Amino acid sequence: MMHDFGIVWSERDLMLSGLGNTTILSVLSAAAALFFGFVLTPALMAKQRWLAFTARIFVDVMRCVPFLLFAYIVYYGLPSLGLRLDNWTSGLAALTIYNAAYMAEILRGAWAAQPREPIEAGIAFGFSHIALFRRIILPPLLLAAGPVLGNQIIQIIKDSAFLTIIAIPELTHAASSIQSRHYVPFAAFITAVFLYWGLCLVIEAGVSQVGRLADARR
Repeated sequence: MMHDFGIVWSERDLMLSGLGNTTILSVLSAAAALFFGFVLTPALMAKQRWLAFTARIFVDVMRCVPFLLFAYIVYYGLPSLGLRLDNWTSGLAALTIYNAAYMAEILRGAWAAQPREPIEAGIAFGFSHIALFRRIILPPLLLAAGPVLGNQIIQIIKDSAFLTIIAIPELTHAASSIQSRHYVPFAAFITAVFLYWGLCLVIEAGVSQVGRLADARR
């Protein structure tokens, strides 16, 4: 057994490269999904029925489609429509679009739960829509939604493992490569599990810090 882990250690450059790619994919897609979530949230809460309905349809479809199937559609299906993306761009796009729907729903729920008094006071003081959102709505919104957003980022990290199906050299792909060449499935995949766990612990530490900031503001 220790010999198997020794083989994985000898392939540490490949594992670390996979870990690095997973981290980059997760960070970029989480940031982009959060941005598009902010764009979608006002649409979900819009008074115009057609806009709210369109945004709701998108969110509901993304939340009901398995991510693996959606990744297949982006990578294998879009070329049928004339849109060809390389595997890295396809993976990033799939993670971003899919998780933007979850981010939007999380932010919508947190926004709806915010007290109206600060917003009404900001309007009374003459804040524009952008300034009102940036200075009055956004800070408490992020603090309130922080723990749930952190959970969604962890889900993004886990979803990134599915991208091995389109040959993105992320962590699961690296572990599979080591296993297929050296026949050490337990050692390769357990090592990957602990590396994923390490990434999630970093996110959990950030969420805890946001929670402490939110408690300090109360």
